[in-house]
Amino acid sequence: MEQGNTRLSKCLLYPFILLIGFAGFSCNPAHQQEELVDVFIKPWADNPYYWEYKSQPVLLLGATDNDNLFQNKNLKSHLDSLQAIGGNYVRNTMSDRDTGDLRAFAQNEAGKYDLDKWNERYWESFENLLKWAEERDIIVQIEIWDRFDHSRDEWITDPYNPKNNINYTYDEARLDSIYPDHPGSNKQPFFFTVPDLDNNEVLLAYQQAFVRKLLSISLKYGNVLYCIDNETSGMEEWAVYWAGFVKEIAAEERIYITEMWDDWDVTSRMHKRTLDHPGRYDFIDIAQNSHKTGQENWDNAQYVFDYIKKNPRPVNSTKIYGSDAHEAWLFRGMTTKHAFDTFFRNILGGFASSRFHRPPHGLGMSELSINAIKTIRKVEEKVKMWEVEPQMELLTDLSPNEAYVAAKAGEKYIVFFPQEGEVSLNMAEASGNFELSWIDATTGEWLAVEEIAAGEISLSPPVDHGSIGVMVKK
Repeated sequence: MEQGNTRLSKCLLYPFILLIGFAGFSCNPAHQQEELVDVFIKPWADNPYYWEYKSQPVLLLGATDNDNLFQNKNLKSHLDSLQAIGGNYVRNTMSDRDTGDLRAFAQNEAGKYDLDKWNERYWESFENLLKWAEERDIIVQIEIWDRFDHSRDEWITDPYNPKNNINYTYDEARLDSIYPDHPGSNKQPFFFTVPDLDNNEVLLAYQQAFVRKLLSISLKYGNVLYCIDNETSGMEEWAVYWAGFVKEIAAEERIYITEMWDDWDVTSRMHKRTLDHPGRYDFIDIAQNSHKTGQENWDNAQYVFDYIKKNPRPVNSTKIYGSDAHEAWLFRGMTTKHAFDTFFRNILGGFASSRFHRPPHGLGMSELSINAIKTIRKVEEKVKMWEVEPQMELLTDLSPNEAYVAAKAGEKYIVFFPQEGEVSLNMAEASGNFELSWIDATTGEWLAVEEIAAGEISLSPPVDHGSIGVMVKK
């Protein structure tokens, strides 16, 4: 049998093969090439702090208007817009709590959910996201569970609530009719079902079926990353179980998974659950760090990079918080300006991905976030981010949050000024002349270009609202 026919036969058998845990092949026609490994995202071998996709290192940048993106009615055009501005990264929770969202399960004539039957429209929409994103070289980071789906008002209509399905009673599933507390209190038994916690076999079986269904679709695509939960404050045993469950079904060399912990202080013990286990968690997501403002935002992220030096992995930020439209956050400084500045601190700080959170919690795909992405793509035309690394010791006469630098000393320097300022840059290791180009980060437009000589130089930005200076040896 010829190679093509062999692959076709495997695709026809895929659902059966998946059950026995073999996923070392691809059923997507786009993957039927001689070198299958090229189409799967993975940590870059030359620098594992960054991702590689289709044999090329990539910096993942995103700005989308929804988190459960597959539920978007204008999904294809939204992805087109992201691609047009240089974006290549989206977040997708498997959430269904918003008005008009599709549910994963079918309903009977009485309106009750049957957890043994799927709503194919839900799963078709999910696969459309992966397929259309892949066609545009966009990476999708999936969050399997979202705690906000299963507490407070959302629990009242949740298919897993026994009163809404035909599959089990409250007693059988060990569930209650209301969970009024914020999900951060971690009182919902839904997140304690695994063997090392409550060992709730009735409910766990349906959770397992959901994850198997998800993987039966997502494993066909090479543009997918996996996160177990959205900002969980749950027990470590829950995350350990699902990390193992997913990897047992999937081929480990093709799947990369992490957990997103809720603690806003990414130097805390909670985040060590991920940082200390590189064998379990293939990358890190510290999106919650964007709750910290100014210099602390930078310093805490750099703590994480320093902590993982012995086991370097990509560090993602799938959501950057901050918007003037979210009034409750303004008193903590999580403004539109904070979100904008955090994006650039992330990039210069070595993050493998950065995405603006949905409105009103973040900037979404707005004029400012669009220009921020365009700015970094223009900077990349002169210097790739994996060619430099944070070297704050090169800056002197520096105030907190005044400026940030990433460099390959003697050759390339990138300096970000969130606002006005004046700092000294030590270029003692360099010789000769450099071209210094300034770009307005709020518009994505190049400004002044000048020639400077190596040495101890004074830098002051040409605008006072956010700019980047790029210095490359001539």
